[in-house]
Amino acid sequence: MVRLQPFLESWQAARRDAATAVTDMPEADLDFRPTPELMPFREIAVHVLNAGHGLVSLLLDGVDNIATPDFRDRLRAHSIDTAGLTGAELAARMNETLTSDLAALSGRDSAFFGGVITKFDGTSVTRLEMLQFVKEHELTHRSQLFLYLRLKGIVPPTTRRRLAKK
Repeated sequence: MVRLQPFLESWQAARRDAATAVTDMPEADLDFRPTPELMPFREIAVHVLNAGHGLVSLLLDGVDNIATPDFRDRLRAHSIDTAGLTGAELAARMNETLTSDLAALSGRDSAFFGGVITKFDGTSVTRLEMLQFVKEHELTHRSQLFLYLRLKGIVPPTTRRRLAKK
C-alpha cells in the first residue's frame, strides 16, 4: 500500500532539488546544452514544470483518458508562461506550482487515486500510478539537470547535502 502523504512529500523534495539546480546554474549558462541534439538546461526545467503541472491538472480535471489525439493540446492548455523568467524566477515557479498541485491532490479521497485512467500509451493505470509515473519522469529530468551542472563544474544539491553530513 502506498501512503499518499509520504509520496507527495518525496515528490516535493525531488522538485525542490530540481529547482535548486536551476538556481545553481549561472544565469549565463541556462541555455547550455552539451550537444546540439539535446534540450538546453532551461528547456528541461520548463519541461519539468509544464509536464508535471499539466498532467496533474488533467487528472484533477477528471480526465480519464489521455490516449487521445488531442492529448498534447489539452496538456498545453495548462502550460505556464516562462518567457523572460530568470533562473531564480523559474525555480520559484517550479516550487510554487508543485506546492499548489500537491495541495489540490491532498484534498482528494482514496476513490480518486484508485480510479483507473488510460495513459497516453494506452495502458490502464490508477491515478496514483499515473502520478508515480509523473514523479519518475521528473526524476529522470532532474538527473539531466544534475549532469549539466556537473559538466559546468557545479556539485548538485543532493551531493552537497551528502558531503555536508560527512
